[in-house]
Amino acid sequence: KAGFSALWLSAGAWLGIILIYFLAAKIQTFGQYTIGDILEVRYGPLARLFGAIALVISFTAIVSYQFVAGGFILNVATDGAISDKFGIYLAATFVILFTALGGMVAVAYTDLPNGIIILLACLLSVPFVYAAAGGLKGAQAVLPPGYFAVVNEQFGLHPTLKALGYFFSTMFLLLGVQSMYQKFYSARSPKDAKKAVAFWTIGTIFVETMVVIIAVFSYSKFKDQINLSIPKEGGKVVLLAAKNLVPTPIGILLLGAACAVVISTGMNYLLSPSTNLIRDVYQRFINPKADDRKLVALQKVFIVIIGVLAFLLALRLKSVLEMSYFAYTIYGVAITPALIAALTWKRATRAGGLASIVSGTVVCIIMKILAEVLPAEKVPEGDPWGIPLIFPALFVSLASLILVSLLTKPPKEEDLQTFFPKKHEPQ
Repeated sequence: KAGFSALWLSAGAWLGIILIYFLAAKIQTFGQYTIGDILEVRYGPLARLFGAIALVISFTAIVSYQFVAGGFILNVATDGAISDKFGIYLAATFVILFTALGGMVAVAYTDLPNGIIILLACLLSVPFVYAAAGGLKGAQAVLPPGYFAVVNEQFGLHPTLKALGYFFSTMFLLLGVQSMYQKFYSARSPKDAKKAVAFWTIGTIFVETMVVIIAVFSYSKFKDQINLSIPKEGGKVVLLAAKNLVPTPIGILLLGAACAVVISTGMNYLLSPSTNLIRDVYQRFINPKADDRKLVALQKVFIVIIGVLAFLLALRLKSVLEMSYFAYTIYGVAITPALIAALTWKRATRAGGLASIVSGTVVCIIMKILAEVLPAEKVPEGDPWGIPLIFPALFVSLASLILVSLLTKPPKEEDLQTFFPKKHEPQ
């Protein structure tokens, strides 16, 4: 629908990864296991609790549209023999059971092969899709000029504002997402962590640009078969390309790549909030002395509960893009400002961090409710009054963090030692 302007959504993630490059050493040497650990050490136990709540809401939403995508894939792959709805049932059942039974081992052993499949599928598909569309001139002859613009007018009432909204939502998500930090904890040294960021950035730019190229040039071929007034329809374009525009072996690989994205993302974003509920809520506030066996069993229960909630949400989902935007934003404005301040700003206080987390979450939820209850003409492209969700939510979150911190007593020097260790002067 947006053409190459869709890269605004990806570009925010690219910058987020690059910015993490400069935080990599501090993240890697801090040595805590979850984002909740960092929030509690800096802002107290309530920050840990409310941070966990925001994370669970966000990640449940992300899992929900993975199930929807899985339904799309099965529907297209079977020429409609499996309906979208039944496909959602099948995708949800597989991802929930596989994650619950396999846990972190399942995620670890599937991430690398999934990444290889995705990279190969995109790399091999682009030349065939480009040629099938008649090259750049062929696509431009069929599609409106906006598909090749920096900002597409299809972005809503305020296109540039919406483009920036997409950009900042993914940037703030990546800057604070727990799986990023867990990867840094596993690096052998801060130097290795920084090297990983460099390769990660290049690979992400390459793959996501190829995905947009495949989508845009494929749409020029299937324009008459896809009704963009139905939000879910646009998601089928890459799957149609896999069936019709590339040789069968590559098409199978491309469908496999789509499956890999759904499975990998679904599993990661089911496992992460279940870990948070175990560590940041149950183990921290309810049963600190629980043995490992009990914790593992309880985590499987949480995986199933979160998965079922995501499944129920998937059945009500109107737009994958709107839900992904909400999920990225609520996490980005609730967690990331407080998290980055914890690592970089000595003046941030417990009250300021907690105020930022709570206010960011509340504003996001209020704006989402308004988008559902206001008349359609007041909610262009899912934004109440045409204002992208991230701007009011981020403003309130940052303002709360800064103002409350400045109005409350500064943290003691000894409380900051974990994050800002003193450098020893040479003798």
